[in-house]
Amino acid sequence: MLKKVSLFLLIILYVSGGINHFVHPEAYLLIIPNYLPFPTVINIVSGVLEIILGGMLVFSKTRTLAAYGIMILLVLFIPTHIYMIQKGGCMSEAICIPNWAAWIRLFPLQFLLIAWAWWHRK
Repeated sequence: MLKKVSLFLLIILYVSGGINHFVHPEAYLLIIPNYLPFPTVINIVSGVLEIILGGMLVFSKTRTLAAYGIMILLVLFIPTHIYMIQKGGCMSEAICIPNWAAWIRLFPLQFLLIAWAWWHRK
């Protein structure tokens, strides 16, 4: 039962997170490191991948691939968390978190999210 609830929450997290890339793109564009080219494309691709991978978690035949895809995506998001730490957690007046919270987003939260996806790979 716990694993089913966890899977349901994981699906909701990624599908809604992916949709949010299109509803509030400005928030994501602010946290994409300025050294990466084509931030709009990065935001769109990230959102689409989160929606697709979240949807793939629904089906047992695609769940393993989806879980590994999410883990890869989370690793690819690490530069964003490092960028937020470098900026002291404040990307703009609208997006400003304490620097300690930016650190927690990287350690341990990012690794807990990876472990969560790993748990649902089978």
